[in-house]
Amino acid sequence: MNLQSIKLTNFKNYRQQAVSLSARLNCFVGLNGMGKTNLLDAVYMLCLTRSHRNLPDKNLILHGEAFFRLEGQFQHDKEKSKIAIKYAAGQRKVVEQNGSAYERLADYIGRFPVVMIAPDDISLVQDGSEERRRFLDTTLSQIYPEYLQNLLLYNNLLKQRNALLKLFAEHRRFDPTLLEALDRQLPEPAKIIVEKRSAFAEHFVPLFQEFYSAIAGTDEPVSVELESNLGDRDFAAVLLENRDKDRALERTAAGPHRDDMRLNLRGQPIKKYASQGQLKSFLLALRLAQYELLRREKNLAPLLLLDDIFAKLDEQRVHQLMGLLIEREFGQIFITDTQRSRIESVVTAFPGKYRIFDVQNGEIVMSDE
Repeated sequence: MNLQSIKLTNFKNYRQQAVSLSARLNCFVGLNGMGKTNLLDAVYMLCLTRSHRNLPDKNLILHGEAFFRLEGQFQHDKEKSKIAIKYAAGQRKVVEQNGSAYERLADYIGRFPVVMIAPDDISLVQDGSEERRRFLDTTLSQIYPEYLQNLLLYNNLLKQRNALLKLFAEHRRFDPTLLEALDRQLPEPAKIIVEKRSAFAEHFVPLFQEFYSAIAGTDEPVSVELESNLGDRDFAAVLLENRDKDRALERTAAGPHRDDMRLNLRGQPIKKYASQGQLKSFLLALRLAQYELLRREKNLAPLLLLDDIFAKLDEQRVHQLMGLLIEREFGQIFITDTQRSRIESVVTAFPGKYRIFDVQNGEIVMSDE
């Protein structure tokens, strides 16, 4: 699978831009703030219908304009798909494939898998559990349509339940019948979420450990462990048991929405005990394992987006990473960097076809191939 071309209209700092792409390696060079990351975000959005940084759609529109449009031409085997994403302020976002609009965005996600490696991946370690759940959800939603459907259902029911708990507190009036109606519906989607996350951990961890050893050049023990908020407890029973507690907190205290991933190095939290080099290797391994799991489960090589990561790595890790990208025959790759010399050293080692683009103030020009 590859993205043959992309067109951006009023997207972030791009007024109108069309780019024809290499099927293997595409490099975008330019100073910070010129639009390199915005281009990768457009590719990411064509695959997952949302910004990598979870920005509201209205914030993706070029300043002073009322809409944005993205268009991409994908090819898988001999089949071509023209994807268009259209959004106008105050209206519903539309995703079309070959001119036909999807009724539900959830039905589209997973058709064109993607993984992005970016400097803000540090949030997986430094921030709260929400970032790590997003990592889980983004991976599993691209593999299993039923996971995404049940996740959306669960989140909607959870939102209703929390709103109801707040309403009870505001009016100082409790109606158990209303709460029970939601509590009867929550366990079924929660069960699917928990099952898929557990299966993910089983298949993901060996891949992660393999990539960490390859990048770091050591066999030091690393681990990723899923922490289920429920454990082996029945969710329906937990909801009933926690009813008074939830009323006091005005939110649902237990459930899959509180799951987390424990990231360890030598049995200790990576956040507290890792060196900068170990942390960088750990984060790269997380993303490459995510990529490999998607590739195996989808039987399809995802797009791989590398945003300004070479500046954050020492020379040894750059060589280790490029060696992996070449050896493992990753699919189509997109790289951004501020230094042309660094990009030229990367493409020199790359055996396949490539294109290098210069990015300046929202304009992209191919400079080499």
